[in-house]
Amino acid sequence: MSMMLPTKIYSLTRIAPRILSIQARNKYYYVNKDEGQKWGDIAARAVNTMFLQELFRGMGVALAHFFKEPATINYPFEKGPLSPRFRGEHALRRYPSGEERCIACKLCEAICPAQAITIEAEERADGSRRTTRYDIDMTKCIYCGFCQEACPVDAIVEGPNFEFSTETHEEMLYNKEKLLNNGDKWESEIASNLHADHLYR
Repeated sequence: MSMMLPTKIYSLTRIAPRILSIQARNKYYYVNKDEGQKWGDIAARAVNTMFLQELFRGMGVALAHFFKEPATINYPFEKGPLSPRFRGEHALRRYPSGEERCIACKLCEAICPAQAITIEAEERADGSRRTTRYDIDMTKCIYCGFCQEACPVDAIVEGPNFEFSTETHEEMLYNKEKLLNNGDKWESEIASNLHADHLYR
């Protein structure tokens, strides 16, 4: 008998947890127990269905927006405001004397991640360096603004113009003359944008 007692105790300790786990699995708890619908809820739902309250509520919201000022504008006759940091069509600027600002340092060409800028330069008789070729492939440009940030004399900038779509690929290959013409055309807006943003540069 003394040898059988430990065996019985061991078998009970192995069987008891299984019995408890089976009992726990068979016991369910209702978290959101349905206690039945109340007459007040049924009446409210019936009133909403019969009198179409949701429909009239939605029509009221629509009519309220109908008399508000529209959020859209009549483009292209009306145009919204642009940030001074807006990056649009490229331009080469001049000094007030008419001399071009670019000193052919080629920092913009070096920093351009899309390799869209091509510059050739030569030395003038007075010893200054100026560009003989300044091309930008606008189909490659990603308008990151790195060229404008790298320029030490604010020569190459991205102006406020965003309406420069073309019909051919060749028209998107800008040369120095085209860029200088853009600078002459948008100089007042470019200068005001640079002045408004100079504290953050």
